[in-house]
Parts: sequence; C-alpha cells; structure tokens
Amino acid sequence: MKIAVITISDRASKGVYADRSGPAIETVLRELLPTIEIERDLVPDEKAEILAALGRHPGADWILTTGGTGPAPRDVTPEATREFCDRAMPGIAEFLRLRSLEETPHAVFSRGEAGMRGGQYVVNFPGSEKAARSCTAWLAPLLDHGVKMARGEGH
Repeated sequence: MKIAVITISDRASKGVYADRSGPAIETVLRELLPTIEIERDLVPDEKAEILAALGRHPGADWILTTGGTGPAPRDVTPEATREFCDRAMPGIAEFLRLRSLEETPHAVFSRGEAGMRGGQYVVNFPGSEKAARSCTAWLAPLLDHGVKMARGEGH
C-alpha cells in the first residue's frame, strides 16, 4: 500500500517553523503498518498548490492531508479536496470528526472532507500534531479494507 502525506501550511512551507503534523502522521503509519510506502509533500494554503500536490501522487492508494481544515479565511483544503475528488466519502470525515469530538469540543470547527478520485482516497486531517496522530491511528485499521473495496475485491 502506498500513502501520500501532504502538509498544508503557509508557515511550514516558508520555513517559519518545522512541519510537525506530517512527520507525526508518518511516524504513526510506520508504527502501525510497517510495510507501507510513504510519499511526502508540503505546500502553502493556496488552492492551486493544494490541487497540484494532490495530483502529484497518482500511485498512492490514500492521500492524507494535514492542515487548512478550519474556518480561517486561508483554510481552503476542504474546497480543494472537493474539487479534486470524483466522489464524496462523508462517512470517513464524519467518523474522524466524531472521534475528535471525544477528545475536544474544538473539533466542531474542523471542516475536513474525505473523497475519492478514481480508486484513490483523499482524507483531510486537522493541522495540529495531536489531531494528526489521533486521526491516523483511528483511520489506519480501515486503510487495507478501503483499498480492497476500491479495487473491487469485495467485502
């Protein structure tokens, strides 16, 4: 299985501070699924750059993004994800938001989306390191089954 992790952050992309959520996702994935391949990307909160980054990983089974999911004016990751995807997968986003609400009431501000482009999944995680770790851990047990279903291998 191949997973692309894309961090979306103006400041991290400019080197103002280090990306912490992308590496956190990678660490959790490697702990839980040691045989996976991981590709990484880092872009600013610009819709065109997010769309370009999503398109740079055609071989990934899953694209996990972190950042740009809140209500701030520059948070455009959900809009880019909707534009990139052919089909919505609201159950994934709802699942992650529900689990996140068990951790903090601030999860109500997450606008993260999930969808598919062809057989590839795209899932938005919040940008905090803690939320990125948690969402990865919650989603990891579902990744293999999702790939099998996308390939038409049934239930």
